[in-house]
Amino acid sequence: MLTNLFKKIRLFSVKRDESYFLYYKILGFYPKNIEIYEQAFLHKSSSLKNESGRWVNNERLEFLGDAILDAIVADIVYHTFEGKKEGFLTNTRSKIVQRDSLNRIALELGLDKVIVISSRTKAQNSSIYGNALEALVGAIYIDYGYDKCREFVEQKIIKPYINLSQVARKEVNFKSKLIEWSQKYKIQIEFNLIDTKTDNNNNPIFHTQVLIASYPAGIGVGFSKKESQQKAAKQAMKKIQNDKEFRDQVFRGENPAEGDEDLNDPTIYEEETNSSND
Repeated sequence: MLTNLFKKIRLFSVKRDESYFLYYKILGFYPKNIEIYEQAFLHKSSSLKNESGRWVNNERLEFLGDAILDAIVADIVYHTFEGKKEGFLTNTRSKIVQRDSLNRIALELGLDKVIVISSRTKAQNSSIYGNALEALVGAIYIDYGYDKCREFVEQKIIKPYINLSQVARKEVNFKSKLIEWSQKYKIQIEFNLIDTKTDNNNNPIFHTQVLIASYPAGIGVGFSKKESQQKAAKQAMKKIQNDKEFRDQVFRGENPAEGDEDLNDPTIYEEETNSSND
């Protein structure tokens, strides 16, 4: 009996050593609390019960990591582009942390080798790796704090995979992507100018609303009609991706050729270097 117990302890120790080494390759440092990293790579499709009987997965860490990553990228962008206005900084941060970028970087880091997920969910969900990367950032924050977390983001994400100056020059053409999506699924889309005002300096301010299958999907405000349309389209795309009830409303009675599994396709967020049409 003692022999079997020693074998189990030794096997557990070997597995933990392998995990530590694998995490070291990803992180560049050894975890202090390895359990929090194991949770970061545990997708909800493979949730486990903890000692208290509660189901555990990486969703809470993803929530935390999303906020921390936003703060760190904002910190880096702020200090990289001195003198730039808030709108420029916000757009640059958004392009860095957009879903397809995080998915790509997660695969480059090798997170696909450590994430625990059901094969069926893996085939249907193309955002799992970016979500796991956010959860990993959350785990680092809990394990080591903000400074170590910022160092990881800067050294393992920004420097190897993101050219900040190049990203800042690129435009994400939200309107074009939304139109492509609507054409793919044969869904009617409308951009309506709902209001025009002037600010204190007599600059025109445009308010545009986008309707998808006659349902309000987003409102954008800008100093040009084009800017307000882009902001409205960005809101609409996020609504399509994140609001299942809204998608069900839009597709009720419709028969999209590709099937509902493509509705979360993060490629609608891909960057383009050209501007959209008005």
